[in-house]
Amino acid sequence: MSPGCYLMKNTEGKVIYVGKARKLKNRVSSYFTGAHNYKTTKLVDHIWDFDYIVTGSEKEALLLEINLIKDYTPEYNIMFMDNTYYPYIELTDETHPRLKIVRKTKNKKNKYFGPYPDATAARNTFKLLNKLYPLRKCNHVPDKPCLYYS
Repeated sequence: MSPGCYLMKNTEGKVIYVGKARKLKNRVSSYFTGAHNYKTTKLVDHIWDFDYIVTGSEKEALLLEINLIKDYTPEYNIMFMDNTYYPYIELTDETHPRLKIVRKTKNKKNKYFGPYPDATAARNTFKLLNKLYPLRKCNHVPDKPCLYYS
């Protein structure tokens, strides 16, 4: 089987864990064989059903996992171990919009593109977008307009 994501559900059909794997069959079956730590044993006791989504690559699986965790907020997933979030490119909803690289999607009025698997990918896309769409670069609109403001 190809790389992808799996969603483990409890008796009510609520997603309690989201994971990704290079080989889905091997990863999912590993939960039901051998000894595990307390958290994994407790998780397995609550699994009633699961779904899986096959992806084309491991990177796609990673991005899908991120989105599924954000959508379902499963109780057995630790969001991100190092408390960092994946980068997004934000298009602000201002009179004169600008692009920014952010790690949290706070403002619902702005548009967000991503998540990107790492900061380098976000920066490369950001640079390309700045070449294609010359939006303003300054954080606030100064008294004397800058070149990009025009």
